[in-house]
Amino acid sequence: MILYLGNNLKSKQTNLTTLAQLSGLLNDEGFTLKTASSLQNQILRLFSMLWSIIKYSNRIDYVLIDTYSTKNFYYAFATSQMCRLLKLKYIPVLHGGNLPYRLDKSPRLSKYIFSNSYKNVTVSKYLKHEFKIRGFKATFIPNVLEIEKYNFLKRGFSYPKLLYVRAFANIYNPEMAIKVLGEIIKVYPKAVLCMVGPEKDNSYEVCKALVKSLKLENHVEFTGLLSKQEWHKKAEDYNIFINTTNIDNAPVSVMEAMALGLPIVSTNVGGMPFLIENNETGILVNKNDVKAMTEAILLICKNIETANSLSIKARNQVENHDWNKVKSLWCSILQ
Repeated sequence: MILYLGNNLKSKQTNLTTLAQLSGLLNDEGFTLKTASSLQNQILRLFSMLWSIIKYSNRIDYVLIDTYSTKNFYYAFATSQMCRLLKLKYIPVLHGGNLPYRLDKSPRLSKYIFSNSYKNVTVSKYLKHEFKIRGFKATFIPNVLEIEKYNFLKRGFSYPKLLYVRAFANIYNPEMAIKVLGEIIKVYPKAVLCMVGPEKDNSYEVCKALVKSLKLENHVEFTGLLSKQEWHKKAEDYNIFINTTNIDNAPVSVMEAMALGLPIVSTNVGGMPFLIENNETGILVNKNDVKAMTEAILLICKNIETANSLSIKARNQVENHDWNKVKSLWCSILQ
């Protein structure tokens, strides 16, 4: 039996979690899974995870632990040490572009977690690299895309129709998307931007104020959080996907955009150069470089062959994330 610990919250404000997706796919492959936790309260959620380890300890073969860099890191520490106490094999599943910072900030706790695990599984080559240079072994198993659900479309580029799909949070720098649009408008007066994502901090209000100050009210749409199906449908009306983040790992929304045929323009941070080959499967620019991102967008719109080449190569790349290819990697660890 596999016990999978992580965020299993179910809400209209959240999409399907990694835990929910992967546990469902593994269950379809014949594995027996238990999951924890779906409790909203953070303290109760932690106790639920710890109790699940104790409750199923005599039946557990492996414990999977979704591991991030902020509060969840302490969940990972507590649950991993409970597994050690009970002599259970545990596998941290590493997410989050800021985990390298956490390794450096909390070296002692990191050693307790990652040096005593059965395996460390990273969803990006970037985190595998960062763990390796700090002395931790990690196995790369990419995030899963059920590729048959992604309809690849070729798009026209008469003017930029920009799509942003990320939470409104300072680390993702959503204001940059609006500033880029402000420059694009000078060349393409009909250009538009759609921003999809929930509010996480004051970034949403900052973005709204910036739109007003730049007089872009007729060019920017804020949708709030949309389901995958909803934003995939929305994406059919847009032709370039922009990722403006200051910190990143291997964002699923970017991989989904690649699968849908949207050319990608992203900041060159964290795991992005491990996910996107510059000028081959997307275009990378420096963090917060509005001018460079603007120029990249203009290049795509003015060069249809470049746009199509980026889209086709990106789709070919993310097809390697299909479950039919990824499942053998998981089975090799869990069987």
